[in-house]
Amino acid sequence: MPIPAAGGIVFDERRRLLLVLRSKPPAALTWSVPGGKCEPEERPEATCVREVGEETGLCVEVIRWAGRVHRPAPGGGEYEIDDFLCRVVGGTLQAGDDAAAAGWFDLAGMTELPLAAGLLDALAGWRLLPA
Repeated sequence: MPIPAAGGIVFDERRRLLLVLRSKPPAALTWSVPGGKCEPEERPEATCVREVGEETGLCVEVIRWAGRVHRPAPGGGEYEIDDFLCRVVGGTLQAGDDAAAAGWFDLAGMTELPLAAGLLDALAGWRLLPA
């Protein structure tokens, strides 16, 4: 059975994408959108808001569902990740929880980073690439 998870796709006013550098598995030492596992009985939208806040210090609200990806989980399992397009409604950007760093990136800047597997393809497929 897949492990439910959620992530937040957040842009700033210049259409740069919010990314975090993961410090723990899975995808340790790669950049990705903020997100994580759903708590028991937690809806994916709530997970998205909680995880973005924990990892970036930003308070967001969900605009809409963007799409779903499946990624390997430690121990041979599989994450089923629902990603949501969000907007910032408060907070100050600061890496926290299991994020070693956080920042805003345009497409050129993103391609210079070690990105989590499949991130660019998913964003492109959902037409949610940064400027």
